[in-house]
Amino acid sequence: MDGQQADGTRVAQVMGLVRHRIERRLLTPGARLPSIRAMAEAAGVSKSTVVEAYDRLHAEGVVRSRPGAGFYVAAPLAPLSLDVPTSEGARMVDPIGMLRASLEQDPAALSPGCGWLPAAWMPEDLVRRALRTVAREGAAEMLFDYDSPLGHAPIRTYVARRMAEQDIGVSPAQILTTDSGSHALDLICRFLLRPGDTVMVDDPCYFNFLALLRAHQVRVVGVPYLADGPDVAAFDRVAATCRPRLYITNAAIHNPTGAVLSPVVAHRVLRLAEAHDIIVVEDDIFADFEATPAARLATFDGLERVVRIGSFSKTVSAAFRCGYIAVRPDWVEGLVDLRVASSIASGRLAAGICHAVLTDSGYRRHVAQVRARLDQCRAQVTARLKRLGLRPTVEPDSGPFLWCRLPEGLEATDVARRALAQGVILAPGNLFSADGIAADCLRFNVARMDDEKVYRVLAEAVGRPGFHPGPAKGGAFGNPFFNQSISGIPDMK
Repeated sequence: MDGQQADGTRVAQVMGLVRHRIERRLLTPGARLPSIRAMAEAAGVSKSTVVEAYDRLHAEGVVRSRPGAGFYVAAPLAPLSLDVPTSEGARMVDPIGMLRASLEQDPAALSPGCGWLPAAWMPEDLVRRALRTVAREGAAEMLFDYDSPLGHAPIRTYVARRMAEQDIGVSPAQILTTDSGSHALDLICRFLLRPGDTVMVDDPCYFNFLALLRAHQVRVVGVPYLADGPDVAAFDRVAATCRPRLYITNAAIHNPTGAVLSPVVAHRVLRLAEAHDIIVVEDDIFADFEATPAARLATFDGLERVVRIGSFSKTVSAAFRCGYIAVRPDWVEGLVDLRVASSIASGRLAAGICHAVLTDSGYRRHVAQVRARLDQCRAQVTARLKRLGLRPTVEPDSGPFLWCRLPEGLEATDVARRALAQGVILAPGNLFSADGIAADCLRFNVARMDDEKVYRVLAEAVGRPGFHPGPAKGGAFGNPFFNQSISGIPDMK
């Protein structure tokens, strides 16, 4: 490439960078572009290259100049693009692509990276009984009408009672039902955020937090998540520097690490949230999987600064979506109005079925059996992954997740692409990282690790072809008790 071609390429590079920022809403109409010096340093080009790029964008009408003040965005916003890659391999390292692949997958594909339990683990007998009960005894309004603006009253009462078990005093009037946990978070973001606001998340965090926040056109910053909760010093530093409006985290079992928040860290986080005026959103979706109740931010805060969200898709059914939001009393009416404006109301039928399952006498036995089954799976999967050179950063005592570091020199995206080519869907670490600091990690769902093909493909993908980490000998996969559907266990009748 001669000098003239190289200069043209570098100019196009700078122009593309500006356009990308405009499309992502990082630069909005009227926003000032970085100075020529700052852009030259950031892009690694000369100042004359930036001048030429800015002049060309000006000629195209994308930016306008103010003499002595710099260049400003002039172009109208393009329709929102979530920048999802189009190639199959690239989509596997994008949050939206990962979700779509897990939902659209070929039945023959294996998905040890997805975040929900296999259908055979779910309470089929309880759900079928709930369907019959609702169909037989439910009023016509249950089958055909919208629910009240606040949502299904029995579910709200149930959630209030469960929160009381965590020492959180909340009235059913402070609880709003939603169509799912994601819908609950979406409503909170609509209620509290504006484009350009900053939101703090754990790093790593549940990857759909990142996808949803991208759709809300906010800036996302990460705080490292350790074995006992967020890094408190980093939390303080990021809060002071970036001034986030929200902090979004998991309660109980952290996704993806499986770590558990300690009471000491919880107190420190709440003090920092108050000092920096940050609202905390605590997602409690995995509560029924925990062996021993963990610290809850909402317990210490009493829903003054903490918003609790959750759903029942992980333990009841993803087919009957039902979630909730619990908030301080003065926010309820605003959230209800927003809910009515955006989606009118919840469906009574899904909420009624969920409530019937949750209050069935067999439900607690069901979740106890699931916890026991996960314990068995976790122990065996951990041992087999270690023999392949993958090391959990935390060894959880509950929940479905293992967050594992790859052998030195390997990148999770490369491993995931090699596995995808053989029909195995993995979850590479940077899916979960706002700051891209998890390139050497993978998340595994231990409930989906019972096929020997997963281990053969992993062995090849990590450079150990032909190595077999050992067959299942008893435990979760070799014990007939644990190989049958939960709903088929005799004491579930």
